[in-house]
Formats: sequence, structure tokens, C-alpha cells
Amino acid sequence: MKSITNIYKIGNGPSSSHTVGPFNASHLFRERCPDADAYRVTLFGSLAFTGEGHGTAKAIREGLPGAEIVFDTETTDLPHPNTMLFQAFKDGREEDAVRIFSIGGGSIRVEGVSSTEDKEVYPQKNFSEILDECRKRSISLTEFIRMMEDSSLHDYLQNVWKAMRNSVERGIRAEGILPGGLNLLRKSRFLYEKRCYNESADVTMNRLIAAYAYAVSEENAAENVVVTAPTCGSCGVLPSILYYMQYDRGFPEEEILDALAAAGLIGNVIQTNASISGAECGCQAEIGSACSMAAAAVATLFGLNIDQIEYAAEIAMEHNLGLTCDPVNGLVQIPCIERNAVAAMRALSAVNLSRFLYTTRKISFDEVVATMYRTGLDLNEKYRETSHGGLAQIYREFS
Repeated sequence: MKSITNIYKIGNGPSSSHTVGPFNASHLFRERCPDADAYRVTLFGSLAFTGEGHGTAKAIREGLPGAEIVFDTETTDLPHPNTMLFQAFKDGREEDAVRIFSIGGGSIRVEGVSSTEDKEVYPQKNFSEILDECRKRSISLTEFIRMMEDSSLHDYLQNVWKAMRNSVERGIRAEGILPGGLNLLRKSRFLYEKRCYNESADVTMNRLIAAYAYAVSEENAAENVVVTAPTCGSCGVLPSILYYMQYDRGFPEEEILDALAAAGLIGNVIQTNASISGAECGCQAEIGSACSMAAAAVATLFGLNIDQIEYAAEIAMEHNLGLTCDPVNGLVQIPCIERNAVAAMRALSAVNLSRFLYTTRKISFDEVVATMYRTGLDLNEKYRETSHGGLAQIYREFS
């Protein structure tokens, strides 16, 4: 597995697969063909169906100014649901052409090239192998991560956490209508400020966590800077809980960074053995993965053992299995924003169950990850970020 820095990428929303990945691909292709006088990018699959609402053309033109963008909604039998064909022209003749795939979380893969990402850092392939290594050495999950990663991880996670905090704090102050045409009102500030009469501590906790999740997700929908965790569409889950734990519960920043590391490792396992792409496996791959990461982070903050951390992540993923990706009007707004808040609160429930029941579990984290991947591949194409089914279809019919 690669470094957990692969999971956390700082960039503009609204979609890691549709904006961050295509931008990175455009930048890469421009470096590959710097002398071209014209570029054409053809988008296929999910990128073609929902790229307009996700701002894909805008992201590509930031990397390739003046590029012609073609939305091909007819071609099927693609090697990946987020396929792009980049072509460079010089004096009217094609100089170069390559297919690049946006594989989720802002990561890309160039056809015929083994990887565009960093070198392998973890020889372990799954969580079971990580668990065996931790037991053999009698170390915690965070100690294992520090042993495997280089010293730059700490500063990287500090920058990630700063960007996450900033997205929360901008979001809870912002008001108005989100762009895109749905006329969706920002709700984070209302949730943050609207205290119910005689509100219990539990209600306050859930309200604040939801407010923080809405804040980040609304910033993402507004195409502002967020952190993939593991994607832009699910970027509100993890920071909402960690922000609450630091600013409302008093956990020190160093412990927050350890929690971020544990969450990143969980995301890494999922990306390595399944997918974090809504276009490939539905929203279970995005929100489900984010929920697992958040559960592992909170379990780490609470000082739970590695079996409890694993069980919390497993519960969180298992109860998002089958979750469809059906964004209304191709926008990362409905149901995406609300799902971030729900998943954040579900992550806390997973931790509470794992604390007491971890010795009774029958399903491993690796097993539920494999199940998620198979379920995602079995999902009908219209429930994998094409906006052809589910809420997206119903909204069109009734609006």
C-alpha cells in the first residue's frame, strides 16, 4: 500500500473524481505535451453524464487553458467509469493521445503506466496483515503508522488538519444559496446557532457535529477548498467529528493528528482492496469509506485497542452497504450534504458498539471491504454517479 498522504488531498470541490482528478490529469498532460497548440479532452461514463454539474470542464481548462471538451455519453464498455481521452495537436495534426482514469479521491491512473502516485510504503496488503504486524511487535496502530511512514507525515497531517479546520470555520459563518441551480440554502450556520430550549448534551453534540459536516460539505458544493477524506463528496464526515472533539471536547491537536493517521490508514486499505469512487461502486464507496475512517479516528482518540478500532470501522462500513450514488442534477448537494452529517453521527454509534461488543464480532474489516466492492460492481450503472436513477430521476419527474 502507498502512503496515507494519498488519501488526503487539498483542493477545490465539488468532486474529487470530477474536478481534482481531471485537473491533475490536465496538468500532467500539459507537462507531457508542452508544445501543442491545441488540446481536446473527451469525457466518458460518469464524467460525461455528470461532469457539467460537477464543474469538470472548468477544472480541465484550469490545467489546459483553451482545451476543447467533448462529453461522450454514448460509448460503453469503458476500462473505468471515469475515463478521459486527452489529445494534443500541433499544426492541425495529432501529436499525442492517452487515456487517463480518475479513480477516486483525486487520484489518477494513466493507461499503460503502473502508477502516477508515490512508491509503496506498506508491504501489508490489508488490515489483517496490519493487525498481525501490530500484534507481533506489541504496538498500537498509530505506532505502526509512524514506524512505516517517513518523518514528513506529521507536517503533512498538520497542513491537512489546518485545511479541514478552515473549511469548517468558513462554512459555519457562510450564508446564502449554493451555486448550481437547485436553489439550495446553506444550513450550517442555522444548525450551529439554533439551540433548542432545554437542549440535552447529546442533542447539542449531534447538532454541532451535523453543523460542522454541513459546513464542510457546503464549502465543497460552493467549489471552495476542502480535503478529500477520502473524496470531496464525503469530505465533511471526518473533519466534523474531529473538529467537535478538539474544540468542543478539548482533545489536543497531537491526538487529533494521530486520529487522522488512523483514519487515513483505513481509507488506504479500502482504496487498495476496493474503491473510493462513487462512479465505480456507488456512494457506499465514498460515504461508507468516510464513515469507516471517522469511526477509526474516534476510536483512536478514545484510546480503544486495535480490535475495537477495526470493529468500529467494520460496523461503519457494513451499515452503508448498497448506498447508491444518485446526485440530483449531477450536483454534489442532494443527497450528498445531508449524508455527510448522517454518516458522522453513525460513526459515533459504531464506536459505541465496538467498545462493548468487539469480542463477539464475526465479520472482519477486510471481509466487509470485499463485500462493498462486490456490491458496488453489482450496482446498476444508473446508481453509480450518472444521475440516471434514484433521487436524481425522481426529482426530475416531480419537479
